[in-house]
Amino acid sequence: MSGRPLRIGLVVERFVPHGGVEHVAWEVAHGLSRAGDEVHVFCREAGQTTGSDTAGGPSVHPRVHVLGGPRGWQPLRVRAFSRAAGSATRAHGLDLVQSFSRTRHQDVYRAGGGCHQSYMERAYGPIGARLRRLSPRHATLLAMEARIFADPAQTILCNSRMVEREIRARYDVPPERLRVIPNGVDLARFDPAKRHAEAGAEGPLWLFAGHGFARKGLDTALRALAASKSDGRLHVAGGDDPAPFRALAARLDVSERVRFLGARDDLERLLATADALLLPTRYDAFANVCLEAAAAAVPVVTSAANGAAEFLEGAALVVDDPEDHAAFALALDQLADRTRAREMGARGRALAETTSWDHHVAALRALYRERLA
Repeated sequence: MSGRPLRIGLVVERFVPHGGVEHVAWEVAHGLSRAGDEVHVFCREAGQTTGSDTAGGPSVHPRVHVLGGPRGWQPLRVRAFSRAAGSATRAHGLDLVQSFSRTRHQDVYRAGGGCHQSYMERAYGPIGARLRRLSPRHATLLAMEARIFADPAQTILCNSRMVEREIRARYDVPPERLRVIPNGVDLARFDPAKRHAEAGAEGPLWLFAGHGFARKGLDTALRALAASKSDGRLHVAGGDDPAPFRALAARLDVSERVRFLGARDDLERLLATADALLLPTRYDAFANVCLEAAAAAVPVVTSAANGAAEFLEGAALVVDDPEDHAAFALALDQLADRTRAREMGARGRALAETTSWDHHVAALRALYRERLA
């Protein structure tokens, strides 16, 4: 078993090279294929890929099986995809199946979005979380999560210690069923050598990057900017509606120091000009952008509600309370010291080099063989 290539099934609703979980699944599928395993991806929809061949033997590309199904109402979509993926993976006689989406039947379930119970309480507050449990969307996701975590045959893959602790505490999952493997990062794309020499020439430039401005704490970031003693600017990248936050920036009298960039696919260029990444998130299992910033030697300011915070110890300034804008302002003032910022950035790069995509895939393959043994 230890020597032969494995026949691995990967399950993800959308198989595309961008996004959060989608990007992770894409990198894992191609990394496993390059390592010599025969990889089958089962998805509802897929982007352009060369991995749809059906020839025998190991392929350098994953073999993509588009299952289709409903795309609209989430409760129906989740249940339908779970059933379709279970049937398709069983029919292919695979050695092992890992799912990146909330599906019922797999050997390894990656809890990439964290614990949904914790997410709801952090994002909506205790009262809001209780009310939202009544919605079909959240009821479906919570029920699926509970069934996965109650299944003793499944290994639960966590991308941070924070998520591991939450699942153990809320669902009493025994530690032997839990594994922690941090997300991977593209070290060539996020290369410190790409940093612009003129970065910060006009004063500190802070970068906020992420979709879902409310959950990611953009309001806290704007208040921190207003309270900071350093004359910094804030660039905001993400596809969310900026209107409420433009209005908040105006009320805080920082409009001239804030620039909304919209959705971007050139994060490496934005990081190359930034003095720090500012992400006061209210809940993130592991914010990939923080690891990408670290790889680019850009120091990170984030909250303890981000699973990446523990991993980036020494390369990030971490504020316990995502609402504490004064503490975030103090962190920005500390990073206005260029020497300290450079030292933190160097530590971040060193940490990132321990979790390249090659490292991530090697850890997964070791986990797979441990299960099959």
